[in-house]
Amino acid sequence: MGKLDGKIAVITGGSTGMGFATAKLFAREGAKVVITGRDQAALDAAARDIGSGVAPFRSDISKLSDIDALKTHVESRYGRLDILFANAGGGRPIPLHETSEDDFDAVADTNFKGTFFTVQKLVPLMQAGASIIMTTSMQDEKGIPGFAIYSATKAAIRSLARTLTAELGPTGIRTNALSPGLIDTDIMRKAGLSDDMIAGVKTQMIAATPLRRIGTGEDIASAALFLASTDSSYISGIELTADGGFAQI
Repeated sequence: MGKLDGKIAVITGGSTGMGFATAKLFAREGAKVVITGRDQAALDAAARDIGSGVAPFRSDISKLSDIDALKTHVESRYGRLDILFANAGGGRPIPLHETSEDDFDAVADTNFKGTFFTVQKLVPLMQAGASIIMTTSMQDEKGIPGFAIYSATKAAIRSLARTLTAELGPTGIRTNALSPGLIDTDIMRKAGLSDDMIAGVKTQMIAATPLRRIGTGEDIASAALFLASTDSSYISGIELTADGGFAQI
């Protein structure tokens, strides 16, 4: 038997990286998983790769109409939701003096506004015993030049996990944050960093990480599985950090 047998899960940003690895693990553990993202082709490819137990649904969390459509889809197809992994997000390094309002809105609308309303709109489908997991970042604790907006949105999500624990806890719904360190995904390339810049970041991060390696999508998936399953049934409001010790020293 799997740890998530019979559970219904939604993973935003589920077509690549940490979301994809988590969808793969959740499906293997018995869940029916809906993965979302902006790119239909990438979603379809991810669903084919994972196979049974995973269904794609195109949805951009920065658009409230898309979140409404996601809720309608989950409700009509499954009738409920047991696990929400609000994982979608991103950002690129921008110096303070170069940041425009459009830059600010692009990151804040996805990372914080999108996460907030994803939770708000899907919570009515959840009952006692359900689990909400929101992706933060070790950068909500570490100051890294050029990431002012990104880091602030991740800190806001960390705060949201505490508030939702107080608000939703009496209903039996658990809310936790999952904080990755540097993970070996394509996020830095998508953020516009060159291969040389990525190599430099990795070298610096490995040297500063006590475990002396970069994390994998599977590392994050295992942490998400813990927070999604009954293994963490008395845990709510925490930030589970999976960063090889980087932000802890």
